[in-house]
Amino acid sequence: MGKFIFSNTEIQGVYIIETGIFGDNRGYFMETYNQKEFKAAGLGMNFVQDNQSKSKKGVLRGLHFQKNHPQGKLVRVVRGEVFDVAVDLRKNSSTYGKWVGVALTEENKKQFYIPEGFAHGFLVLSDEAEFCYKCTDFYHPEDEGGIMWNDPEVGIKWPLEGIDNILLSEKDKAHKSLKETAISF
Repeated sequence: MGKFIFSNTEIQGVYIIETGIFGDNRGYFMETYNQKEFKAAGLGMNFVQDNQSKSKKGVLRGLHFQKNHPQGKLVRVVRGEVFDVAVDLRKNSSTYGKWVGVALTEENKKQFYIPEGFAHGFLVLSDEAEFCYKCTDFYHPEDEGGIMWNDPEVGIKWPLEGIDNILLSEKDKAHKSLKETAISF
């Protein structure tokens, strides 16, 4: 392989990805995606849309998915720090309903790949964070769904130390549990 390190997580198909960072007194350069290297690692996805968000401390976005147009996402933080989570919603998966999370920061420059068939969300841990992600399908607003961020059956261990208030969108406040949603891909 070349510049990338692809690390498996406890859930098949979800990867933490690290890249070489080339820096000097002027700053740094890093490659965040290379189709040939990703394909050689078994990740032959095709990205069709890039997104970026900015959020303040305590904002929790998620846990989101698209029902009929599931998206794979390659996510990273360019400023600040978030705790990023993927929840397995694949019907025949031995890890259905399980989650995996990772701290993504501007310092560690790690990326997280969440394949199709997962719910995705993140919590902002720094004063502000800018979050970038590449998607394998287009956003379809009529197709969006979600599960509640604090579903006790999923049991995500969000790092809440120093977070005085979780800030959710009205849409995210209305999500039901995984059991009530009964979603699977």
